[in-house]
Amino acid sequence: MSRLLIVSNRLPITVNKQGKTLSFKPSVGGLATGLSSLSEKEQCQWIGWPGIATDEITQDDKEQITDEIKGHNCRPVFLSSSNISNYYHGFCNKTIWPLFHYFPLYTIYEERHWQAYKQVNESFCEAVMELAQPGDRIWIHDYQLMLLCDMIRRRLYDVQIGFFLHIPFPSYEIFRLLPWRNEILTGLLGADLIGFHTYDYVRHFLSSVGRIAGIEHAMDNLTVHNRIVKVDAFPIGIDYKRYSDSFSRADVKKHVATIRERVGKRKIILSVDRLDYTKGIIQRLEAFDLFLSQNPEYKENVTMIVLAVPSRTGVEDYMDLRKQLEGLVGRINGEHGSIGWMPVWYLYRMVQFERLAALYNIADVALVTPLRDGMNLIAKEYVATKKDGRGSLILSEMAGAASELGEAIIINANDKASIIRAIKEALEMPEPEQIERNRAMQSRISRYTVKRWASDFLECLADVKRAQDELSVQKLTSKNRKHLAEAFKNSTKRLLLLDYDGTLIGFSDRPEKAGPDRKLCQLLSSLTKNSNNEIVIISGRDKDTLERWFSGFDISLIAEHGAWLKPRNSRKWALIEPLRDDWKDNIRPVLELYADRTPRSFVEEKDYCLVWHYRRSDSALANIRSQELRAALMDLTANLNIGVFEGHKILEVKNIGVSKGRAAQIWLQKDKWDFILAAGDDYTDDELFEILPPEAYSIKVGHGISKAKFNVYTVDEFRAILNELTELQDDI
Repeated sequence: MSRLLIVSNRLPITVNKQGKTLSFKPSVGGLATGLSSLSEKEQCQWIGWPGIATDEITQDDKEQITDEIKGHNCRPVFLSSSNISNYYHGFCNKTIWPLFHYFPLYTIYEERHWQAYKQVNESFCEAVMELAQPGDRIWIHDYQLMLLCDMIRRRLYDVQIGFFLHIPFPSYEIFRLLPWRNEILTGLLGADLIGFHTYDYVRHFLSSVGRIAGIEHAMDNLTVHNRIVKVDAFPIGIDYKRYSDSFSRADVKKHVATIRERVGKRKIILSVDRLDYTKGIIQRLEAFDLFLSQNPEYKENVTMIVLAVPSRTGVEDYMDLRKQLEGLVGRINGEHGSIGWMPVWYLYRMVQFERLAALYNIADVALVTPLRDGMNLIAKEYVATKKDGRGSLILSEMAGAASELGEAIIINANDKASIIRAIKEALEMPEPEQIERNRAMQSRISRYTVKRWASDFLECLADVKRAQDELSVQKLTSKNRKHLAEAFKNSTKRLLLLDYDGTLIGFSDRPEKAGPDRKLCQLLSSLTKNSNNEIVIISGRDKDTLERWFSGFDISLIAEHGAWLKPRNSRKWALIEPLRDDWKDNIRPVLELYADRTPRSFVEEKDYCLVWHYRRSDSALANIRSQELRAALMDLTANLNIGVFEGHKILEVKNIGVSKGRAAQIWLQKDKWDFILAAGDDYTDDELFEILPPEAYSIKVGHGISKAKFNVYTVDEFRAILNELTELQDDI
């Protein structure tokens, strides 16, 4: 069975040090609970920070921590105080957290925080590399590690990677404010499966990917470097049985009795949250203040219990929030309270499960009004405890849970009048209606528990892998690769037919700048040193560009997908056949019109070809324009000997008789080759693969249906094969 590597900012075990003694205790939280259940049927390893800075421990402490948690299938990533300050308290909590929760005015953009974020993600990557084995699945969690998927993918391309974001993903207009938006998207798109709590977040993510990265989606699937990436919603659940059975526990009953003795027969409104400005605690207290003013009959008949769990206590915004909250509580109690009745019972602390469960059980109303929240499990936990079905949930529409708990009283957290009406409705709701609403919600959340959420995500990850395999041609295995190397080594007449963009070099947003890099130049020089090798680059580029880039190499060139030819022993380019270009005068104005109507698109003119590029344009607009343009061009070219071809973010108009296969045929007939290798990445290369003799090796770079015999996934992987061949020729 393959292992599951779980990677998160924090381990499910927290380490503390008092004096010279280390202590270990389980971490609390829904994620630790949900994923710990996987160990029953999965072979799991958990990678994360143990909760203590390296500045506070010795080398011996590090070794002790590593040994101790190893028995719990955990692997530590040690972080310094500087890392924690700049990466976690800085970039994570002062940049990503406020921005993704729609608080741009709270957001700080600091380059040093970003650099620390990258550095820590690299540290996590190194930890994964030390532990990962072939066949492992890797599940990465949350906003602290959004660069990690791509970092791992670059080093372990075949591994299955899932990513889940536990906070909201903002709309494009908010996300675009982030200076490092491209890097974040690139990091996330290294995953095979990207999960969010709700479909709203899925839509926001896909919109940002389309508009910023220029990658379109189909049925929530993206194609990233010829690899399928699935984006879907998985609403995280709770340990339902733990909460639904809580009332039968003796310790919970004891706490219920204590609370009831203090509150008496008054109705109880419960507010439970981490102390965070995203939770709307101030707004709900202000609404409760107005409720008491507008409904004096409820004075001395209702108590609001506010449990504020400390959070980010060292951050100034949170310290200010606490002062504001405590001032507001004091004012409400002073204005509305009386001897023997305190309207707001305020608790600023962590509480154990039995105390929290008691509060849930006894509360008549749960007031859950975040201004923005990824899911909010408080709402689900409250509903689960209502064994007899009595109790009312007031829930903000801005919480992810609102999409599942539609029977709650749904409100706008910014609308105090709406909250006031909801409180009155909840307190006065007839018991049969309370029971009917809660039973419907309980039925739903009892089925989709946290365990179901975790297993559902992993099943979907496996489905994505199967879909990737089905859409791929045969993977070039190590065995196939060995055969290819042996055939190359044992041959004396070798022909290598190589596409350029997407095969020898990756795609660029600025194609005019995508010339060969230093490593590619070294690779081509090595291949051409051996006189037995004939290298032919077959590209859609124009002949002047190819001449400028490759004139210093002893290689043959084919430009414009086969229109122009230049053998390596020739100084001049030749047309494959007499071609007409008078049609361009009729087609060019149409392409230019669509370029003008589609910002950041442009027209490239070659000798016998016109190309409309829209890689850098807004994807939604470009998708519409490309369909319109294609239809217009099909009408214009119906009676001409030219065709319209759709490539990677391009529409190309060229002579129908021109193809890579036809041009390559000239070299195939030139000599008796005992080794032929052809490689490419798109539909134009299938024209080449189709005319190759049976013994030739053909390789598609990337996923997708192809006429090639084999495929590799990336440009780097194909370059590695060519490097192996150069080493072999040196040994001959």
